[in-house]
Amino acid sequence: MVNYEVTVYNSERLAAYTRDYIYITLVGEKGPSKTTWLFGGKSFLGMELKVTITTEESLGKLQQVVVQKEKGRLFYFNDNWLPTKIEVKTETNETYIFPLYTWIADNEKHYFREGQAFIPSKDPFDSSSRQEELDNRQEAYRWKISRKRIPDHIKAKYCTDLPLDARFIFSKLTGFVTTGAMGKLWEEWKKPRFFYDNKWSGFDQIGGMMDYSKNKILDYVKNNWKDDDFFGYQFLNGLNPMVIRRCDTLPDNFPVTDDMISQHSNGPSWLDQEMQCGNIFLCDYKMLDKVEARKIDGKQQYLAAPLVLLHKTADDKLVPIAIQLKQEPGPDNPIFLPADQDDWLLAKTFVRSAEFNLHELNFHLLRTHLLAEVFAVSTRRNLPMVHPLYKLLIPHTRYTLHINVLARTDLISKDGVLTTMSASGGEGMFKILEDSLSSMTYRSLCIPDDIADRGMENIPNFYYRDDGLKLWNSLHRFVAGILNLYYKTDEDVEEDPELQMWIWEIFRRGFLSNKNSGIPNKLTTVADLVKFVTMVIFTGSVQHSAVNSGQYEFGGWMPNLPSTMERPPPTEKGKASEATIMEALPDKTITLRGADTLYLLTREFADFVPFGNYPEEHFTEEEPRRLIQAFQNELKQLSDEIKKRNEKLDVPYEYLDPEKMGNSVSI
Repeated sequence: MVNYEVTVYNSERLAAYTRDYIYITLVGEKGPSKTTWLFGGKSFLGMELKVTITTEESLGKLQQVVVQKEKGRLFYFNDNWLPTKIEVKTETNETYIFPLYTWIADNEKHYFREGQAFIPSKDPFDSSSRQEELDNRQEAYRWKISRKRIPDHIKAKYCTDLPLDARFIFSKLTGFVTTGAMGKLWEEWKKPRFFYDNKWSGFDQIGGMMDYSKNKILDYVKNNWKDDDFFGYQFLNGLNPMVIRRCDTLPDNFPVTDDMISQHSNGPSWLDQEMQCGNIFLCDYKMLDKVEARKIDGKQQYLAAPLVLLHKTADDKLVPIAIQLKQEPGPDNPIFLPADQDDWLLAKTFVRSAEFNLHELNFHLLRTHLLAEVFAVSTRRNLPMVHPLYKLLIPHTRYTLHINVLARTDLISKDGVLTTMSASGGEGMFKILEDSLSSMTYRSLCIPDDIADRGMENIPNFYYRDDGLKLWNSLHRFVAGILNLYYKTDEDVEEDPELQMWIWEIFRRGFLSNKNSGIPNKLTTVADLVKFVTMVIFTGSVQHSAVNSGQYEFGGWMPNLPSTMERPPPTEKGKASEATIMEALPDKTITLRGADTLYLLTREFADFVPFGNYPEEHFTEEEPRRLIQAFQNELKQLSDEIKKRNEKLDVPYEYLDPEKMGNSVSI
């Protein structure tokens, strides 16, 4: 007789336990054990359930466990159950670990492989189990073709249409709903004070909307948003560090001259000379050109497509020196300069409104949320749990599908929040998304390539670049270490059909088969695989944190990031005043709606998982675990370095501190 000591671990999450009966069968290379009844009729919250399974002879090397749940006789409804793993110890002191981390909601048999990772060509066991698992997942995770030329997404109209494994856990869901409800209550509470007149009377009245001093960075933004130094700083370390690039030659449609900028006391004497020295930078919002702004509550809104010229001064500050609010030059499209006083502030405010619209749709929604969803769906559909790439990627897909379904229903739908608070809501929103996707490149998603292509290697005080490159390099080493354990040669990559289908679906569904993007439709070398996987993880964690986490801090003071403008861009100088700026800014309803939304989208919930943390143990072998620990040590060291640097900064750049970054797009 041979005894197997079996321990079943149950998730400690609320509502993850079951009172149903549990049955388990061990499957080894010599056959299965008898099915053993483990549990039934009592709570199983946070418990380890131990049982001994006895066989007449050894089963040989264990390959699978079969788990089945049946409704108990005393209970009318089935309990959904979330087991985490099963450990089996043999009489010869061998330990087998079976990662589960899967909701079991039905009465069917569920098969789980032992935790050692295998690519298909190196898997010693029957490949039919891999394919059966993928067949089931492809049925559960179906693609929905987008109605516009934007990435396809999971076929789920509502969050309840998602498989259980893709949904928020109970505590996350209740926290998310409660925060949203509190925002609405807060808006209602403010109405008696503010809504006797829906337009702002002045900046002082906006300052009375809430106590900004409770948030250090938000308070700094409120007090410094008019300053040119801070305006320029935000292009480097604010909400969106992705637009700015070094300018070697002025665009033909931006006719700035030396005579113009000589009015600026800190401007360069010779524009050409400063460009040659690498001191001139450009932010071009041409993606917004010809985007039709919408009406909100029956009132026409406005959106500029500016060009902004900036200069790095001798004391390493980045300041704006010229702004043109429309793409086509002409007498009704003046170039605004710092000497233009209120006209200059109004022009900068139009730039910040353009920033809101381009950032939210291109750099936030498209380049992190929608791409991360494509990566997550393709991973679920094409990589079985035993695949090393599944084990590597699955923690970085947590909650992504759920949050994106919410985005489609509550943010960018016909009556969604973003639609009803931004100038580009509605058809304009989809034009921006379509144009952004069609012009997106693989290099722009890889921070070392993107920084080089934008000529941003040497500008000082660019903390997004400094922290981002360190994180990319550390992540790249980690990914290379893991994947090199399983892909020994380039042929191993080429001959992996699961991997090739994974990349093909990403190319087809995410980038709509656009070869000009540079996104590969197949992978042929280990080096190419490592880089692409690094990009996938970076996009859904590091990059998302960079463009998401500061939304409330930089946008909670509405004049710094207006979601819309209620007057058209000025066509001449000398007309602006604080009163005309107030008329152009969003009204109180839109302002409060925006503040609520930005707060919700940047809140840290109780089940937050920092970057590089892996509470689910998908890798069971010693070497991957060692690499994970080494990676976490690197991240801890980088976090300490960032904290030390931030102590010296008026505006600490914390968005790429590994301790503050999420492991996935989960908010």
